[in-house]
Amino acid sequence: MSTAADYEDVDPERALKYAVQHIRGDRVQIIEGIIEPVTPTWDHEAAAEAIRDQIRARARELGCVTGSGNLDLPGSSNWFVPDIAVVPAARAKGATALLPEDTLLIVEVTSASNGDTDRIVKRQRYAEYNAPLYLVVDRQEKSVTLFSEPGRLGYTRADGPHPYGAVITLPEPFGIDIDTSGLA
Repeated sequence: MSTAADYEDVDPERALKYAVQHIRGDRVQIIEGIIEPVTPTWDHEAAAEAIRDQIRARARELGCVTGSGNLDLPGSSNWFVPDIAVVPAARAKGATALLPEDTLLIVEVTSASNGDTDRIVKRQRYAEYNAPLYLVVDRQEKSVTLFSEPGRLGYTRADGPHPYGAVITLPEPFGIDIDTSGLA
C-alpha cells in the first residue's frame, strides 16, 4: 500500500508532462495546467496549410523542418502543440520536445473555442521562452499579427493586426512575404 511519503519526491511538472506524452489516441497539450485535446477542424487545418505552403521552401533553404511537434516550457505547467513550428532540422532529429527558443517561427491558428489561448496565453508564454517570431492567424477576427522581439514581459513588437488579404513580411532569416488572401 502506497503512502503520501512515497510521492514526496515526485516533481508534479515532470509527472504531468510525462503523462500527456503517454496518452493514447488524441494529441493533447497543457495550457496553464489544464490538459486540452488538440482536435483541429478541417477549416482550421486549411488556414494552417495556407501558411505552411508559403514558408516550406524557405524553411528547407534554411535547413529547417515545419511541423507541429511538442514544445516544452520548463518550469511551468505548459506543454504546447503549435499549429506550425519552423525548427532547425538538426534540433528536431531525435527530439521528443523542443523549447520555444529552438524555433525560428511559431504559427497558431485560432479556434472559436480557445482563441484567447493563442491571442493571450501563448503569446505571453512564447515571448517568455524566447520564441523569436510568433504569427497569430485569428480566424474569428479575420486578421493576422506577427509578434517579434520577445522578452519576459511579452513581445515588444507587433506587426498587425492586418485583415485577411494583407501581405505580411517575415523578417530575416526568412525574408519572405506571406500572402494572407488565401485565408478568407
